[in-house]
Amino acid sequence: MTYIVDTHSLIWLLETNRRLSPRAREALKDQAATMVIPTIVLADIAFLASRGRIGTDLPRVFAHISGAANCVVYLFDETVLKHLPTALEIHDAIIVATALVLRDAQPEPVSVVTKDKEIATSGLVGVIW
Repeated sequence: MTYIVDTHSLIWLLETNRRLSPRAREALKDQAATMVIPTIVLADIAFLASRGRIGTDLPRVFAHISGAANCVVYLFDETVLKHLPTALEIHDAIIVATALVLRDAQPEPVSVVTKDKEIATSGLVGVIW
């Protein structure tokens, strides 16, 4: 299984925030799954941290990524750009497009770990929450 991690899901995991659902927490701690963090999520975290809106920052995120053998960063590249769903807000569209690229490139299931209603109701990708 591959999980694409949305910004709030990663922040809430690192901050052990109770807003992260038990199902999402279980998915994000699954060592047998691949955790994919789109670069837009890193940009969101840098932005939010710079404004003091979250208690996590990029060094903590990078420490988490480097300490987890199943966690990778996926770049916003031309392939992702070609998969952008125009019906979604740009941040959500990049996350969903990353999921679509990976879904098309591998045989295993791909889901986005998110509470975002727009992503969930889009029907474009599976959602774990």
